[in-house]
Amino acid sequence: LYIKNGQGFILVYSLVNQQSFQDIKPMRDQIIRVKRYERVPMILVGNKVDLEGEREVSFGEGKALAEEWSCPFMETSAKNKASVDELFAEIVRQMNYAAQPNGDEPCCASCAIL
Repeated sequence: LYIKNGQGFILVYSLVNQQSFQDIKPMRDQIIRVKRYERVPMILVGNKVDLEGEREVSFGEGKALAEEWSCPFMETSAKNKASVDELFAEIVRQMNYAAQPNGDEPCCASCAIL
């Protein structure tokens, strides 16, 4: 039900846990299946960038998966609040674009601010 009613999705995995990276893939598939649309506002996020020394998932792996899914990719630290504000600003921006009549990029800079 939360997928059906959701307008945007932040898919988060732990950079220090390879299994969490693998587990995120079926979640994305389920979202696409329930929404019946490939272009759902979505961001792939690797969290716990503050634990760089324990990293199991490389930046390149996350970036490659995001490119495959045609969605933005970010690395964050909820603990240190690194890039968290930017993450929420980006998902809101994507949801605003999707809500436009043509679902494309904004027509002008004023619309991009919405």
